[in-house]
Amino acid sequence: NHQIRLQHKRMAQVEKQVSYVKDIEVLALNPVVRNHASLVPTSVTNKAKHHWKRNIDTLGGANTTPGCNSGCNKPANFDDIKHTTLTERGALFEADRCLKCADAPCQKSCPTQLDVKAFISSISTKNYYGAAKMILSDNPNGLTCGMVCPVSELCVGGCNLAGTEEGPINIGGLQQFACEVFKEMGVSQIRDPNLPSKEDLPESFAAKIALVGCGPASISCATFLSRLGYHNITIYEKESFYGGLSATEIPQYRLPWQVVNFEMKLLQDLGCVDVQYGKKLGTDFTVDSLIKDEKFEAVFVGIGLPSPNIDPVFKGLTTENRFYTSKDFLPHVSKFSKEPLCCGGGGCGSKAADTKEVETKPSSPVKLPKLHGKVIVLGAGDTAFDCATSAFRCGAERVIVALRRGIPEIRAVPEEADLFREEKGEFLPYVQVKAPILKDGKIVALELNKMEKENGVYVVDPDSYIRLKCDFVISAFGSKVDDEMAQATGFKFGKSGAALIDKDSMSSTEKPFLFAGGDIVGNGTTVEATNDGKTAAWFMHKYLQELHGLYVSPKPQLPNFYTAIDNVDISIEMAGLTFINPFGLASATPTTSADMIRRAFEQGWGFAVTKTFGLDKDLMTNVSPRIVRGTTSGHKFGPNQGSFLNIEIISEKTVAYWCKAIQELKRDFPKQHVIASIMAAAIQADWEELCAAVVAAGAVAIECNLSCPHGTGDKSMGLACGQDADTVEQITRWVRAATPAHIPVFIKVTPNVTDTRSIARAAKRGGATGVTAVNTISGLMGVDALAQPWPAVGNAKGSTYGGMSGNATRPVALKAISAIAKDMGPDFPIMGTGGADNADTVLQMIVCGASIVQICSAIQNQDYSIIYDLITGLKALLYMRARTDLQKQGWVGQSPPSGSIGRQIASALMNGVKLQDVVGRPSKGAGGKRYTGLPKFGEYAASRQMLRQREIEEATKAREEEQKPNAAAEVTLREGAGIMNKDPETKEQKQEEIKIESVHEVKGKVLSRLSQWMQLKPNEQVVALVDEELCINCGKCYMTCNDSGYQAIDFDAKTHFPTIKSNCTGCTLCVSVCPIPDCIVMVPRDMVNNPYVPDRGVTPADGNIRNAAAGYKYF
Repeated sequence: NHQIRLQHKRMAQVEKQVSYVKDIEVLALNPVVRNHASLVPTSVTNKAKHHWKRNIDTLGGANTTPGCNSGCNKPANFDDIKHTTLTERGALFEADRCLKCADAPCQKSCPTQLDVKAFISSISTKNYYGAAKMILSDNPNGLTCGMVCPVSELCVGGCNLAGTEEGPINIGGLQQFACEVFKEMGVSQIRDPNLPSKEDLPESFAAKIALVGCGPASISCATFLSRLGYHNITIYEKESFYGGLSATEIPQYRLPWQVVNFEMKLLQDLGCVDVQYGKKLGTDFTVDSLIKDEKFEAVFVGIGLPSPNIDPVFKGLTTENRFYTSKDFLPHVSKFSKEPLCCGGGGCGSKAADTKEVETKPSSPVKLPKLHGKVIVLGAGDTAFDCATSAFRCGAERVIVALRRGIPEIRAVPEEADLFREEKGEFLPYVQVKAPILKDGKIVALELNKMEKENGVYVVDPDSYIRLKCDFVISAFGSKVDDEMAQATGFKFGKSGAALIDKDSMSSTEKPFLFAGGDIVGNGTTVEATNDGKTAAWFMHKYLQELHGLYVSPKPQLPNFYTAIDNVDISIEMAGLTFINPFGLASATPTTSADMIRRAFEQGWGFAVTKTFGLDKDLMTNVSPRIVRGTTSGHKFGPNQGSFLNIEIISEKTVAYWCKAIQELKRDFPKQHVIASIMAAAIQADWEELCAAVVAAGAVAIECNLSCPHGTGDKSMGLACGQDADTVEQITRWVRAATPAHIPVFIKVTPNVTDTRSIARAAKRGGATGVTAVNTISGLMGVDALAQPWPAVGNAKGSTYGGMSGNATRPVALKAISAIAKDMGPDFPIMGTGGADNADTVLQMIVCGASIVQICSAIQNQDYSIIYDLITGLKALLYMRARTDLQKQGWVGQSPPSGSIGRQIASALMNGVKLQDVVGRPSKGAGGKRYTGLPKFGEYAASRQMLRQREIEEATKAREEEQKPNAAAEVTLREGAGIMNKDPETKEQKQEEIKIESVHEVKGKVLSRLSQWMQLKPNEQVVALVDEELCINCGKCYMTCNDSGYQAIDFDAKTHFPTIKSNCTGCTLCVSVCPIPDCIVMVPRDMVNNPYVPDRGVTPADGNIRNAAAGYKYF
């Protein structure tokens, strides 16, 4: 007892120590340094590993999802299975990898010639509108192609990163992501506002144009014709809905109906197309009748290949015999999975919604084919694998793809075949059908001849065959145009079954008014069909204009995609000058020469500041190496460097050169401005001589570089002048006196001082119009293990302190800009510079008080063409600021709602829900309560899959109830859509409701929110909230909170879900290190029921904790 009492006494003494480690249970899983080797029996590990497996769908035996050992039975499960689909996080990560190559092979490999590097560059800067605009300009079916394109054979096949360990870029997934985000914005397409209006166009644009079939080829052709200005276009479609094979033969899990609907809506936005449903070529009309009777002047045929090729051994067999062709099978699967099509275009038990009504016969609900047992799919193309993966969703337990060739020679693209493999599909190579075996009128087996490959040719071995039991056969041997329809098209067909056309113009070799594209001409992919329509549109335009005696340029000039976003005005006036946009080239390497500035102006830059130059007596010669990548982003190679460091001095060119350059550029680009950047020592005569020269040359403004941190200081220039306020004031007075009053004078401020405001004040006292904030930060970028600095010059490997630029300098620049703007007033002209690399960061500088922004490092990372991203990005951000409807849904800039708890709470507060009704309310984020407590690994993942399958079964039963015959029900189809738009698409806010602020109006917006620390409110606290559905169970939040925070997070040993404890202080470190955006968010703390009481450690001397909170005005 005595020993026990002593032990308790010692423990009590220890516990009184402030360094005593508490929360032992909380810290149980926190990483510690290992002091010895770890030993765990293999049997224990073998048992434990199954609990943590995330790849359960790709393993056999015990690790496989229940019911998935020999085939992935997924009845009616049409969830997205594409590997390419990306979240916003995944898209940003993938886009950041892209090299944005010169003469990019990916673009050369795309049939529609998408500028792949440009749209990926926009995604990497979160300019999703700019990316979508770039895609849809060249490909009106851009979202469809992002989902179903055989990218491994096209753009991805040419990606230069395929030559590295990390592999090629997921181009299809990025294309899909950008277009999907734009789709959710709900913005309508308009014609290029720079083109003549319909009323001002020649009469030739009223020519009647017919398009046969409303699939990808015709949608593309009609879109480009509408953009050109043709407004008398009619599309004839045999079905009661649009989309062609995209709607009827590509299942929902690969191509959702909402995608087809979106792309058709964009076409309809232009108001130039009339769609006639239920009109079949060869039955209701022919091409000749359209020309002779309906007086159309040009016709495009994009009907695909509507009839299946069937092996003679299956002659007379139908679905009643359990024999399907792809044309029997896939339309049923596709229409059933695309719910709005399952009742012939009217949706299940619903009426279609659009404008003009067209009466049609009532349609019976489409049934999903009921399969079971073993299914054999014949064929080796993309369609065969669509049939095979769909068979699993129709109830098949095993699916075997039988093909004449070997597995390495499968014609289907890897994207298709790999999905089938992963769903436990089986292959039977080197076989050819001999005969089906029927019993009681049903196929029960197939006899298959074995094939041999002799001298590269496949031949049948008549002495070797097998009989394979099966329950169903699906034939996918390709398609054709039957003779009757071929005659109705007006084309002649070759031996391959394709229409004979001029492949450069897509026109008939015999009838100049007749054009075609897609499957009918042998181009079987959606992207090829889209490009055929695009090509045909231009040459149809050329034909029609020349028919009316008008000249058309031999060089195709098809209009781009436009919306109201492109009409946003981003011009701004500063210091009496009007800038067409606020983006300019900084006085740095991008303005090394006049011809470089010229190329930048040609691409749309608003202004340029010349490379800083001095008098000829101060000319210097650069050393090398002198510009190096930064180390602030870790071991990152290629573009998107977070910083650069340079020891380059001012221009090596003479004053005469730059004066001539200013004259020429001002003459040739009157709407863009050239600002002269000059430098001299603190010698009045030198500054006066420089000012006289640039004023005579016609410079619209002068920037005095008093801040270059290296090289020039040795000659008493640059930073040697700019760090002393009195010297800055004096030089400014000299320059102002030597310059006419109408020419603005700016002083370039150095950040290498204690307070940039003192330098700005000195410049203003000296008569400066404004300032440029800020120049580069003086630093040493790195030293290697051998004590060699970088950059290292000459044999001695010497170096000097250089100027750091890029994103790493942005916080310093934002502070300087905002501090100067608050000190001088929001109307004081500031040119911002330092780490602006995209529209978002430029806008940050503008709301901090800058009027225009100079850019350098972003161009060093890429090229001048980033101006497209900057312009479209800023326009989109200003537009989205005005879209209050989207903000209430949870949009942040161009980032769409993630479905996370945090976005839900923010949206609720914006929609007027009271704080106390939001905070503390149970919520499980995007997954809902059904998946609560179930992470996405091991047995938990299997449970999630079973729950998901149960959801699908319940939904299927509900649909079957809806589909029961109703004698009183009729389906009314309406022209222009023909479907019930059941997906909750965003509707564009009315233009009169959108008040878009100008650049000037947003300038300085943040200044009222910046204050001294003591003015912040400690009685308005936040706490962290974790969304289980987004959590990947990494524990990074737990670790950082333990070792860098407040031990306020529990970490479950089995589920690895973090839980925020009541002692969370709201520091936000967990959010900062979480790898998943919106997984952890900060939400308002309920200060009434759970007030924040700081842990003081030791009670203050007067015993009153509240009194110890000195300075807490709102405590």
